[in-house]
Amino acid sequence: MTDSTSSPDSPTGALRVVFMGSPDFAVPTLEALVASRHEVVAVLTNRDKPKGRGNKVSFTPVKEAAIRLGVEAIEQPRSLKTDETYELLKGFEPDVMVVAAYGKILPQRVLDIPRLGCLNVHASLLPRYRGAAPINWCIVRGEDVSGVTIMQMERGLDTGPMLLKREVDISPEMTAQQLHDALSPLGGPMILEALDGLIAGTLDAQVQDDELATWAPMLSKKDGLIDWSLSARQVADHIRGLFPWPGAYSRAKLGDQELGTYKIHHARVVDVPQDAVGAGTPGRVLRARGDEFIVACGSGAVALQRIQAPGRRAL
Repeated sequence: MTDSTSSPDSPTGALRVVFMGSPDFAVPTLEALVASRHEVVAVLTNRDKPKGRGNKVSFTPVKEAAIRLGVEAIEQPRSLKTDETYELLKGFEPDVMVVAAYGKILPQRVLDIPRLGCLNVHASLLPRYRGAAPINWCIVRGEDVSGVTIMQMERGLDTGPMLLKREVDISPEMTAQQLHDALSPLGGPMILEALDGLIAGTLDAQVQDDELATWAPMLSKKDGLIDWSLSARQVADHIRGLFPWPGAYSRAKLGDQELGTYKIHHARVVDVPQDAVGAGTPGRVLRARGDEFIVACGSGAVALQRIQAPGRRAL
């Protein structure tokens, strides 16, 4: 391996990398970096959390991967704003920091530590869908294409210059989980290509057009409530865009009897006679057809293919 202190304009140079990430999405990028000629000198990830009925301590997927891959320095600071964390990161003497769904905003003095800056692996085609949940909102809003952008980080949220992009088509039935699984493997080869470009000085950084920016804010469980007054296409997009988390749901009743909250896992737009849809108020089950419930929307109807009653398994 080439000495990690080699000149940044040497095409064979190896870089000292600090990696920051937490969920499954970030794991392939970490794996690619560890397998490359570059040296991952430290991994930062979110803190361990109790999980399940027994409150068993749960590691982030990135921490589990870092242990499996033999990374010696695994850090889980509560904040990146403290002097202690700043000195810790500075002590690793990184040439570059790579961030993939870390979940924390990097202060300016942290961004200034690596001599080649900080690169972010973002799961959208910037400047569209800046923010915490680009995969979900891309589907909820009915997009037919998404992708991954490698960007040079700056103080603004996902506003830095774009270095590389790769597109992925979104099919009409694709869920957020399926899009996640299509995008996640792109991070590894793309970040290695970007690091090669940094070393060689060949990257063509493109400034983002803020006027084209859209936002993908963090999701919560309340975002899952289905608005049946929307069109059938919008309802179906909402359901698939929130699968598997936070999950789409609807409150159900039979006559005046409240049946509780039902989770809706999968649905599709169906063709039904307009007079049949018009006869039902939005959210009303028009009929059962085979293994599906046909439900009226503001315009059109959807077939619910997989639902989960309170306290029951999905059917």
